Amino acid sequence: MNNNKFEIIDNHEFGIIDTFEEGKCYCDYGPKDFNCIPVGDRYIGPIVRKYMFDFIGMKTYFIDSTEQGEGLFYCGVTIIPPESLKQFRDIIVKANNHYKSEQLELLI
Repeated sequence: MNNNKFEIIDNHEFGIIDTFEEGKCYCDYGPKDFNCIPVGDRYIGPIVRKYMFDFIGMKTYFIDSTEQGEGLFYCGVTIIPPESLKQFRDIIVKANNHYKSEQLELLI
């Protein structure tokens, strides 16, 4: 019998880090720590798939400032630096023109 447990993600939490610390691991946090805005997986999953090419070139970091990437880390912590916020916002605005979601509106 396989005892692996899989966590089902219902929400993705988006928060603002007031003071970003270089090299600090942001893998252990609570949504209340950063006044996070929850966005349901029913939006984020389709947005990541539908707008995957829009995310290309969007500089991000995964978990800390040493793991540079592009786009969103679907099952972990993504840090979106200030220079990528406009691109991220533009993608969410475009997606919300379709979804008309209060959650996405709050994120915008």
